[in-house]
Amino acid sequence: MIVRFGFVAMSVLLENTSPSRTMTYTNFAKLDDREAGLRRLERIAEDNLRTTLRIMKHCVGHGIYVYRMTSKMIPLATHDELKDWNPYPALEEAFAAIGRYAGEHGMRISFHPDHFCVFSTPRPEVLAKSAEDLNYHVTMLEHMGLGPMTKCNIHVGGAYGDKPASLERFIRQFGALPDRLRGRVTLENDDKTFTARETLIAAEAVGAPMVLDIHHHAVNDGGETEDALHGELWPRIARTWNGPDGLPLPVPPKLHVSSPKSERDPRGHADNVDTGPLLRFLRGINGSVPRLDVMIEAKRKDAALLQLMDDMRRLEAEGAGIRVIDGGSIEIL
Repeated sequence: MIVRFGFVAMSVLLENTSPSRTMTYTNFAKLDDREAGLRRLERIAEDNLRTTLRIMKHCVGHGIYVYRMTSKMIPLATHDELKDWNPYPALEEAFAAIGRYAGEHGMRISFHPDHFCVFSTPRPEVLAKSAEDLNYHVTMLEHMGLGPMTKCNIHVGGAYGDKPASLERFIRQFGALPDRLRGRVTLENDDKTFTARETLIAAEAVGAPMVLDIHHHAVNDGGETEDALHGELWPRIARTWNGPDGLPLPVPPKLHVSSPKSERDPRGHADNVDTGPLLRFLRGINGSVPRLDVMIEAKRKDAALLQLMDDMRRLEAEGAGIRVIDGGSIEIL
């Protein structure tokens, strides 16, 4: 099984590479010339896009082909007071350059909308804002020229005091979204509310691929044993990555991995990734799928990934049953 690793948004190894530069609405509202303010927002957004491309080139330079982009590329893009603003014409080439580079180098890129995407909500106004936020992410992908296999990952949402009712509400409300939005989504289990099994039920019901977060599962397992995860849940999760014809999608299944920050804060993310739990899981599912992509959610971002690959090279030399392929990929033997 071939496993590729990626990291999230920021680089700690490159200087001056924030892809999330912004302007608050308070500062925007203080500007005397609204049109000049909009042009300034567009310049900030263009700089964020070009920084994103710089980070992607950094990835490829290290043999890393999985990368999650920041959601904060366009400042104030979904603010209620700027609904008449269309920033995309000014950003067309910067968006297109990201899409071209990803395609030329076989990079898998993605988004993870923030907690604003809550389709289990009982409040209509929150549901409307969730759809607006998802539309923002999908619109960016479309302007990059990237097809529906480039996904946005979200959680099921809150329980609101009645988890079964909230799960049913998510299935109904998410299922009512336009195909253009619904077809761009993967669902991930979270660390407090919806377990892997519950998220899988939602994913199967709405026809969305599921991203398994093994750290979230460790702290919110719903009483599932490791045998149940490997033997029952994982095969079903892998099948959510098949198309309507039952054949695998053009992209492999995806995992999220991180390590607990500490015993006192088991849900927090550590600076780096402990290879032990990760390799135990990968060995437990070896042979179930030919390829797998793994997103590292560690505080040290790209440095954590490079450290993980150093650890993998050491384990390879010790005969641990893995083969390092390049700077961001291994094979589980």
